[in-house]
Formats: sequence, structure tokens, C-alpha cells
Amino acid sequence: MMLYAIIANNYPDCAAARLASRPAHLARLEQLKEAGRLVLAGPFPAIDAVDPGPAGFSGSLIVAEFDSQLAAQAWADSDPYVKAGVYENVIAKPFLQVLP
Repeated sequence: MMLYAIIANNYPDCAAARLASRPAHLARLEQLKEAGRLVLAGPFPAIDAVDPGPAGFSGSLIVAEFDSQLAAQAWADSDPYVKAGVYENVIAKPFLQVLP
């Protein structure tokens, strides 16, 4: 197993679709966490603020363990945010954690 950074960018004006599909998105992340494979996950605020309010989010970052880059990309491509039209693009890249 190796770590992969999954970097996703949102379509513009996708806040309603993101909110509607968020429970399913979080459930998949919870499965990775329970399997001990999730390092971190979270959204990119669209503005420089902890609470971006109506500006919303511009995408997401997930760092998790997968058997291969192909497996990480397949997992990312089947995310509920992809199916709901939230993510405009999503890429899985090998990641080496140096710190901490």
C-alpha cells in the first residue's frame, strides 16, 4: 500500500449539489478511516476564510492509502461528488509523507 493525494476541483455554482451529496461523500471517507487508510481529508474554501459562507468551496483534498494509483483513481472517480456533478476534475497522485 502507498499513499495517494486525491485532488478535486469543483464546478462553479455547485453548492446545492455538494450539500445534497455530502452525507454519501462523508460515508465513503468514514469507511477509509475505519480501515485505517485515511490520513486526512477536507475541502478547499473558495476564499481565504475558515467559514467561506456563500463563497463555498472550490474542491477537496484526500490523502489515503491504496494498493495502486489506478485503484486510487478508480475510488476517486466513483465519489458521490463526481456522480452529483460537483467535481469538475479529480486526480490521484502518489504521495510520500515526510512530516510529521
